[in-house]
Amino acid sequence: MADHVQSLAQLEILCKQLYETTDTTTRLQAEKALVEFTNSPDCLSKCQLLLESGSSSYSQLLAATCLSKLVSRTSNPLPLEQRIDIRNYVLNYLATRPKLAAFVTQALIQLYARITKLGWFDCQKEDYVFRNVIVDVTRFLQDSVEHCIIGVTILSQLTNEINQADSTHPLTKHRKIASSFRDSSLFDIFTLSCNLLKQASGKNLNLNDESQHGLLMQLLKLAHNCLNFDFIGTSTDESSDDLCTVQIPTSWRSAFLDSSTLQLFFDLYHSIPPSLSPLVLSCLVQIASVRRSLFNNAERAKFLSHLVDGVKRILENPQSLSDPNNYHEFCRLLARLKSNYQLGELVKVENYPEVIRLIANFTVTSLQHWEFAPNSVHYLLSLWQRLAASVPYVKATEPHMLETYTPEVTKAYITSRLESVHIILRDGLEDPLDDAGLVQQQLDQLSTIGRCEYEKTCALLVQLFDQSAQSYQELLQSTNSSTMDIAVQEGRLTWLVYIIGAVIGGRVSFASTDEQDAMDGELVCRVLQLMNLTDSRLAQAGNEKLELAMLSFFEQFRKIYIGDQVQKSSKLYRRLSEVLGLNDETMVLSVFIGKISVRKLVKLSAVQFMLNNHTSEHFSFLGVNNQANLSDMRCRTTFYTALGRLLMVDLGEDEDQFEQFMLPLTAAFEAIAQMFSTNTFNEQEAKRTLVGLVRDLRGIAFAFNAKTSFMMLFDWIYPSYMPILQRAIELWYHVPACTTPVLKLMAELVHNRSQRLQFDVSSPNGILLFRETSKMITTYGNRILTLGEVPKDQVYALKLKGISICFSMLKAVLSGNYVNFGVFRLYGDDALDNALQTFIKLLLSIPHSDLLDYPKLSQSYYSLLEVLTQDHMNFIASLEPHVVMYILSSISEGLTALDTMVCTGCCSSLDHIVTYLFKQLSRSTKKRAAPMAQESDRFLHIMQQHPEMIQQMLSTVLNIIIFEDCRNQWSMSRPLLGLILLNEKYFADLRNSIVNSQPPEKQQAMHLCFENLMEGIERNLLTKNRDRFTQNLSVFRREVNDSMKNSTYGVNSNDMMS
Repeated sequence: MADHVQSLAQLEILCKQLYETTDTTTRLQAEKALVEFTNSPDCLSKCQLLLESGSSSYSQLLAATCLSKLVSRTSNPLPLEQRIDIRNYVLNYLATRPKLAAFVTQALIQLYARITKLGWFDCQKEDYVFRNVIVDVTRFLQDSVEHCIIGVTILSQLTNEINQADSTHPLTKHRKIASSFRDSSLFDIFTLSCNLLKQASGKNLNLNDESQHGLLMQLLKLAHNCLNFDFIGTSTDESSDDLCTVQIPTSWRSAFLDSSTLQLFFDLYHSIPPSLSPLVLSCLVQIASVRRSLFNNAERAKFLSHLVDGVKRILENPQSLSDPNNYHEFCRLLARLKSNYQLGELVKVENYPEVIRLIANFTVTSLQHWEFAPNSVHYLLSLWQRLAASVPYVKATEPHMLETYTPEVTKAYITSRLESVHIILRDGLEDPLDDAGLVQQQLDQLSTIGRCEYEKTCALLVQLFDQSAQSYQELLQSTNSSTMDIAVQEGRLTWLVYIIGAVIGGRVSFASTDEQDAMDGELVCRVLQLMNLTDSRLAQAGNEKLELAMLSFFEQFRKIYIGDQVQKSSKLYRRLSEVLGLNDETMVLSVFIGKISVRKLVKLSAVQFMLNNHTSEHFSFLGVNNQANLSDMRCRTTFYTALGRLLMVDLGEDEDQFEQFMLPLTAAFEAIAQMFSTNTFNEQEAKRTLVGLVRDLRGIAFAFNAKTSFMMLFDWIYPSYMPILQRAIELWYHVPACTTPVLKLMAELVHNRSQRLQFDVSSPNGILLFRETSKMITTYGNRILTLGEVPKDQVYALKLKGISICFSMLKAVLSGNYVNFGVFRLYGDDALDNALQTFIKLLLSIPHSDLLDYPKLSQSYYSLLEVLTQDHMNFIASLEPHVVMYILSSISEGLTALDTMVCTGCCSSLDHIVTYLFKQLSRSTKKRAAPMAQESDRFLHIMQQHPEMIQQMLSTVLNIIIFEDCRNQWSMSRPLLGLILLNEKYFADLRNSIVNSQPPEKQQAMHLCFENLMEGIERNLLTKNRDRFTQNLSVFRREVNDSMKNSTYGVNSNDMMS
């Protein structure tokens, strides 16, 4: 017992250190010790001790989180009795201690939710033991307010937990649990939340009382979680907000046909404080988005009428909308009115004329206050965009009145953007024009809105443009005008050019008239005249934002008015001909090309100056600044990419001009060579000079994507300066700020971008370049592995990032097509062997989980593996069994990765391995077979000893194709045929298991699907046979999905493997 007390005290000290200390080392040591504790065999009993006797909240939190990990683990799971005991213990613990620290209560509720979800299908004596959630919670709801809060939070957290897929369990298992929970419990939980909300709203709650406020908040969160449930397994992400339809099950109809449900939430909105009302509005957004097919026409009209009345009431009493969260949610609610209902339905609502007036006034006011909640404007513009787009199609006789209100919205948007320019410049505020994505999104919406009553839009734009352009011209001609005044007019003109581009881009060919084309002509003339004026000033001063607006305008104009389908007699070209002498699209195109041509840029004196004077004397950021951070030099790569592109315009084969351009970089290399040649040199200065130099070179190498220019660069750097790069890696391998830029430069130099690495027939340069690559990978790899244990939070920066770049470098050189790799073994050169062996050493130093946790590492590893399995399968086959198993496991895990690129790479690698295996097996069964190479024989032997690895992958691939949203079906189909032919018996068992898991009435259909899959397929992997199989698989997937649509049965990969 004394030991228990002592170890308990130690655990409490560790918890305190983990959660309270500010010293990083102490915290990391505590974290390490607690991880060991979690993995210890007596963790379960110690957790119970901590909960019973622990004196601090932190030890209770540790116990709860440890228990959550224990019940979640997939290997060696806890027995059912133990999990039932933990569930009951947690409920009793919460019931007897309602005043725990909030984070402890939260962690215990999370534990209850996790146990319930993972045990949803567990039976004891034909009773689903974890499904009595409402019974579990009832005793909390009949007690004090604190107990009520816990009860409601349990239901809320459980709904949330079951709705969220987690990466450790298959998606199919998650969907089975979610579907069962939806059908058996969710409606009861939602009804309970509404009843409790009705009771609460009728009680005159004292919302200044913290616990009553908390209870109402948890009830609203519960209702929202129920309405936000992923009812049909579409897993829509947050970004697809506009398209959202809530797929309420038909069994819930009664709740939505009863208008009191909708009324409850609108009443709550008006009676509770702004701290809670955004949650009410979030619920209303979901209710407004209920799928249309839940109602018949009459029911839908009635439901919409109640909804619009509620919206009207909010607009008539807008006080709470001054809170940004309320305002945002209300804008979302307005957008849903049109995304889920048709204009023809809206106009029939009794108060429509009054409501559309109120919405228009609200929108205009919102747009005028452009600085308030700018992210919410998207929803208002989305509403008006959809309304305006519906006008041509509305068949109802009731007036929609949009011809009155849409121009007001258009005017408010345009004038408010123009008025914002002066204030933003005066007060130094953030300029919305800097957020290109946001501006583009709003302009897309405006393009439709502005086309409604287009003559009014054009008249407004012409008037505003003429005013600004005239003021701008006068300011430029005046000798004493301030830069501020000029900047304001340029800002206003920038907005106007963007908006003109947008409304022209909104022209719909079938609905446009000659008069509208003539109006477009008026607008285009003005923009082109402005362009002539700004171009004439480019040599003295240009405005970047205005230039970008011009380019956006060109793009919209090109889309609509240039192309085969445009009438050459268009009124637009008539107007351009009268005013500017541009008679047709060819002449307009030549204006555009003149504007954006790089050749024009090169002729500018400023650009010529940069090409001849890129030194720290003229550009301070090119200097060696000992104060600055090494990673702050990134901009230099971008700078030299731009310079490189400009240099290439007139460079041709002029080596003298190239040498002249490279002089500052030559001097830098010579300076580093000089430092390295002495034993005592200033290390800081050497590092800074080198890092700056390799970043500059990478920019140039990236820009030189033509053979002539790249060969000049290659001859300049090799062999003279390569040893300096190799020496830097040797010296500073443990300093990522130095090695990363050097490795990235090397990866760029070996990348055969646009076939620029084409050496002459008599040149050994390809092989010599590979030798340098191999040397660098080997030097870096062997040294980085001497670092030993690296803390988890630094492992990517210190080790994995460099390894990832080495993988990319090796992949680039192996797939560059400028080296014959057979030569190395032939002449006893170990460069290839060294590089590949280093790759294996580096790979084995990385845990599997890290391969998938760091996206850049997984992309570089899996794309390298694809090249190795394609061209160097003999090397893979010669590896030790544990290495082969590591690689196969990594492919197996990558098949289910979320990143499509990784998943596709794994399919391709698996296909190469399976094809190799199949060929070797076929060869070994032939009578006149040549003797098998030693490595092939060994590889076959390994695979025969571990058939479960290939079988697991067959099961995974088939599972993804049948049960999941397979985004790369073609790639998945390629290895599948080989996997089936290598495992015919296992495939037959798998097929039977899937067929038998279906409801009896669907088994015959599923069996037929499998029969058709192998119809006409021969036992070979020839391209013709593969293509036939891929076609069969498409049909198979479609038929299986149709067959399973109404079935909640599924098979996860664990079921299939057993």
